[in-house]
Amino acid sequence: MAREALRRVVTQIPGVTIAWMANDGAEALERAKADRPDLILMDLIMPVMDGVESTRLIMRDAPCPIVVVTATVEGNASRVYEAIGAGALDAVDTPRLGSTGTQGDKALLGKIAAVRKMTSSEFRAAAAAPSVAKVPTAVAPTVASTPTKVPAPHAHDPHDPFLLVAVGASTGGPQALATFLKSLPPTLPYAVVIVQHMDATFLPGLAQWLTSQTGRPVVLARQGDRPVPGSILVAGEAQQMIMKAGGTLEYVAGDPELIHRPSVDVFFESLAHVRSRTGAAVLLTGMGKDGAAGMMALKNSGWRTFAQDRATSVVWGMPGAASQSGAAERTLAIEHIGPAVTAAISKPRPGVTK
Repeated sequence: MAREALRRVVTQIPGVTIAWMANDGAEALERAKADRPDLILMDLIMPVMDGVESTRLIMRDAPCPIVVVTATVEGNASRVYEAIGAGALDAVDTPRLGSTGTQGDKALLGKIAAVRKMTSSEFRAAAAAPSVAKVPTAVAPTVASTPTKVPAPHAHDPHDPFLLVAVGASTGGPQALATFLKSLPPTLPYAVVIVQHMDATFLPGLAQWLTSQTGRPVVLARQGDRPVPGSILVAGEAQQMIMKAGGTLEYVAGDPELIHRPSVDVFFESLAHVRSRTGAAVLLTGMGKDGAAGMMALKNSGWRTFAQDRATSVVWGMPGAASQSGAAERTLAIEHIGPAVTAAISKPRPGVTK
């Protein structure tokens, strides 16, 4: 029934065809290796091999965009974050078959449309996904497919309430975020604010999942929140999150043409305009280039900037763009970024002049 519901949604879309359908995760893996599609709709609970393991192995052996579909968000929340940590782009509820056709398919159609705006070429050279800890289906529709002279950074105290670590992540992000947060010192001398590309439905659970994985309190950022040392906040709405001049976080509608809401670039660029703020910006694994331009703006404002390396990224898109453009001053394995950020954050970046 789940497979039929997905099939009906896919066949509504002009220019999109079903490449194949699989009965379980193991069959999906073999089919993906033989006939790599432009997008896989991957369920979580399946016989033989579940969606998390299938996602991990497909990203290792035949990388391509994957969107998780799940019948119950609450019941499968931890698996959703594991699957996204293994390389899935996003997650959405499974459509239901009604008496007059498929109900609740708008969200899925939106996800497929968003993937069509992206490029799947990054997946062709994607590194192996990290290892991670069932309405059976895996359906695959085929889709037509110079830094300037800048002000000197502010001198700051390690306990300055305006010291901030800003983090952006996408594909593979949950697992990378957990690794990054676990590598930070027990008592944080700075605030951490995270933008993760994910359907807003799953963001409250992501904060809870990161808390359970790291032993650190991670909460959703609310309108008007002011990050303080020791706090870890995650953007929690399907809007753009920005920082205002007074140091508070705000949600705004932003440009409707932007694929990502929230966007890492929008958040980073807002930070670059807050002269009382300084700190470090980090870009972790993710598809696309979101965050690279914003990171360059922060680097030019005196922030320290870091990107995850190719070997430890599920998809070296976002951090790769920052590394190759020079926006990231250091490109490191995920386990080394946290200590490097902590060591560097209270020091001005060399070469920044008035």
